[in-house]
Amino acid sequence: MDLFEYQARDLFEKHGVPVLKAQVATTPAEAKKAAEELGGGTVVVKSQVKIGGRGKAGGVKVAKNPDEAEARAEEILGLDIKGHITEKVMIAEGADIAEEYYFSVLLDRSNRTYLAMCSKEGGVEIEQLAEERPEALGKVPVNAIDGIDAAKAEEIAAAAGFDADTAAKVAPVLTKLWTVFAEEDATLVEVNPLVKTGAGEIIALDGKVSLDENADFRQPEHAELVDISAEDPLELKAKKLDLNYVKLDGQVGIIGNGAGLVMSTLDVVAYAGENHGGVKPANFLDIGGGASAEVMANGLDVILGDEQVESVFVNVFGGITACDAVANGIVKALEILGDSATKPLVVRLDGNNVEEGRKILADAAHPLVTLTDTMDGGADKAAELAAAAK
Repeated sequence: MDLFEYQARDLFEKHGVPVLKAQVATTPAEAKKAAEELGGGTVVVKSQVKIGGRGKAGGVKVAKNPDEAEARAEEILGLDIKGHITEKVMIAEGADIAEEYYFSVLLDRSNRTYLAMCSKEGGVEIEQLAEERPEALGKVPVNAIDGIDAAKAEEIAAAAGFDADTAAKVAPVLTKLWTVFAEEDATLVEVNPLVKTGAGEIIALDGKVSLDENADFRQPEHAELVDISAEDPLELKAKKLDLNYVKLDGQVGIIGNGAGLVMSTLDVVAYAGENHGGVKPANFLDIGGGASAEVMANGLDVILGDEQVESVFVNVFGGITACDAVANGIVKALEILGDSATKPLVVRLDGNNVEEGRKILADAAHPLVTLTDTMDGGADKAAELAAAAK
């Protein structure tokens, strides 16, 4: 989960990272009030969207007094930045910037470790810097157990080329940023720019944080950071039901057990759809090892709530959960859903107790259910039914 800048700033402050005072506003009047409460002097009005390039798009503006803050907020609120509409602005204290630096720590999946990157040249497109002048970007692997202690922070500062005096001021901030990364279960903590003020203080002026949603079970307070307005309502509903669901832009709903099988089903449906007017998969939904009536009903309820869906392909390989249990789950799920189940279901069962499962569905003779023997055949039938309904 990516955070807004103001949320990242709050996490920094929580863990002792030096930041500037700031407030969030959703109206120009609130922006004026915030500027007044921050002392009435120079502030920066910053669009709160989860995308880069805000400054170039006009989403970051300086205001010298509360009246200007109100005017700048009026200009920025509602601004479209690469498809992201600004609904909030952060009003932050102005800073006396002497120098700008860059720092990040991230999960380096390719090398199965963490990686710290630091540069004396901040406030720029770091990707461009890394490509054009890679020597200006220090890169230091970070051991997951040891993290960034004082010695590692000094190593990172040295790799970035800081002089001794500046390194001594930067290093303690790097250890605090590692604390944010580790204790908040982040996959990315980035500060661009990390600045030195005219008084010689090191301050995190802008922050970007991505949190690992797999760690939500031990970070219950992260639920408060979720931007409900930006989440797809179906994905939000599925999350509340504990379903592993991702919405896609297609017409064939997919239900399977196991991520590998579901991914294969997406490919097969997409291929079959080419012969039926370009029909595509509508979602990824993995019901895991248990296909109880409740789980199946919840899955169908979410999928059928997608207005784009014209048919559903249930593709299950019976293992620990046998096919007869899956079939009973489908029958009972259709009973639970009643009249809200209106789209045709194509069901392919294979594996443990497959014959018993197929018999249960055949005996139920539900008018919406079509049984198929193979995955390819099921995908083709689901694509055919979706195309006919378009």
